[in-house]
Amino acid sequence: MNIRSLTRGDGVVIGAAVLLLIASFLDIYSADGVPDGLDFPSAWASGPILLSVVLAGLIGGALVVVSRGLPQVPKVAGLDLGQFGVAFTVFAAWSALGNVFDPASATNNFDGASDTLDAGVGLILLLIATLIMAAAAVATPLVPALQAPLVPAPRPAAPQPYGGQPQGGYGYPGAPQPGPQGQPGQPQAFGGQPPAGQPYGGQPQQAQPPAPEFSPFWFAVPVQRSLFAEDGSSTPIAELAPGTWYLAVEQRGQALVAQTQDGRRGVLQDTSGIQRG
Repeated sequence: MNIRSLTRGDGVVIGAAVLLLIASFLDIYSADGVPDGLDFPSAWASGPILLSVVLAGLIGGALVVVSRGLPQVPKVAGLDLGQFGVAFTVFAAWSALGNVFDPASATNNFDGASDTLDAGVGLILLLIATLIMAAAAVATPLVPALQAPLVPAPRPAAPQPYGGQPQGGYGYPGAPQPGPQGQPGQPQAFGGQPPAGQPYGGQPQQAQPPAPEFSPFWFAVPVQRSLFAEDGSSTPIAELAPGTWYLAVEQRGQALVAQTQDGRRGVLQDTSGIQRG
């Protein structure tokens, strides 16, 4: 599982799941006039709330996060795990809403208490947590702000361009050498050879124009995109995930030949909106 593939929306789902777990240990009912020493049960003592709200919400959140962290999402009955997770979170929020509106279905037997029970702090927090979780799970594919990487990838060091020249210093091509009697000398080529156009061994050198070179660079994709084989087949060989840096090693028209972190190479056909490192 690639943690850098998680988005801000996935972070909201994880935070809501933590709140849901905490709320499950709090009182789900409250009432006036309850004698001291008598406590109301938590969600773990109520089978319907435990199954339809707590476990359904936790399972749904886990499916949503895991599906977006996997390079290839498994499918069940034609639907991927993320879609099942979204359905679970919506179901959990709907069930929590029903329990908040109808807490009086459980009649208390405490002396001096009211005839019916009200929703406790635990039940209210369960509703808030499931609503946040369902909203984030549904809105993440639709809202660009929620699709930003949860953990920003560190910017890589700029790669040395192919055919690049060494930095200035000892032996750098073109460094001027002192002439006689303090006069400035002519630039000398690397290794002490005369520059282009100067006679060498009695034969003039012809300056050759440098061939155009492609400089590799790091890049990240804004959304998940497929990497296809270099032979032109339509079957993806890898999925590029947002928040991860990949190395572009060659350009073919508008497409790029990219290399993944595990060494696989393929053609990225859609290069719109990529972020250069």
